[in-house]
Amino acid sequence: MRIFSGIQPTGRKHLGNYIGAIRQYVDGQDRAAATGDEAIYCVVDLHAITIAYDPKELRERFYDTTAILLAAGLDPAKCILFRQSDVPQHTELTWLLSAVVPKGRLERMHQFRDKSQAQRDLVSSGLLYYPVLMAADVLAYRGAEVPVGEDQREHLELMRDAARDINRRFAPELGSGEKGEPGLLTVPEQRTPEVGARIMDLQHPDKKMSTSTGSEEGTVYVLDEGKALEKKFKRAVTDSETEIRFDRAEKPGVSNLLEILAASKRISIDEAVASMADARGYGDLKMAALAAVQEELTPLQERYAELRPDIDALERILAEGAERAAELTEPTLRDVREAMGVGVPRGVRAGKA
Repeated sequence: MRIFSGIQPTGRKHLGNYIGAIRQYVDGQDRAAATGDEAIYCVVDLHAITIAYDPKELRERFYDTTAILLAAGLDPAKCILFRQSDVPQHTELTWLLSAVVPKGRLERMHQFRDKSQAQRDLVSSGLLYYPVLMAADVLAYRGAEVPVGEDQREHLELMRDAARDINRRFAPELGSGEKGEPGLLTVPEQRTPEVGARIMDLQHPDKKMSTSTGSEEGTVYVLDEGKALEKKFKRAVTDSETEIRFDRAEKPGVSNLLEILAASKRISIDEAVASMADARGYGDLKMAALAAVQEELTPLQERYAELRPDIDALERILAEGAERAAELTEPTLRDVREAMGVGVPRGVRAGKA
């Protein structure tokens, strides 16, 4: 099974990014290898420029993100890791997909509505086309599985519909591309972790943990350590009761801590609740969640400190990954161009006779 996913280089990576995406990437490289296929991951710098940004900061965050991915366990010998803008097939397929993606649907996407309202000076056309580029990222590789958080379901459904529409309109004889059936493009499936799919802000447990819309005190960053990390957990919002049970509606703060504990220890929610049977109160739950997060993140932080300073080594990994990625995408683009009637037809030599 071929797996594909991308991660933005903007902002500092937080616990929600790590549990919901990055850790899935590491698991995915072994699952893909077991089936004789590829796990493909890219840092999506082209997505990052759809909102106002600083070029110098973007480059620094890009290398931060790349080093975090490698420190978390991505192995270039087991997966393909590259920079999105280094593989031009992504942008070409974005334009080809625009032939079947309705403008009205893009305007109704939640992310476009939310971010366009926040951008008073400029709402870029790139922000509108963000989901089409995301679709091209995956469909170019004929990826069967996309490990993403639950909040990306709307984007994934647009991606799936774009693949279906291309297949149905331009190559129906090849098949639907769904559930293992052949097709011009593969219709991918979403993979979301059973536990930890939506880590919430420690201060506002009704809101997803986020570097852009969350609180600084309630956002646990992957590189947080020591007193800074301890302070955030000690101040985590709970409720006026004392019972430790999982109930998102009635006890969102406690439930979020239980989910963080369960996800960090790779156990079920029920097992996390059971492990707190002898707790003296919410303070013990906070410390248990803190200890689990520290145990999970400390090795990553140590490895990150080794990797991040060597930009040349990071670039060598990315360049090799981009070369391998281009080799995988070009056959897809040739097939789509041929089916859609654009470019030089197969069997016809380009250039002057």
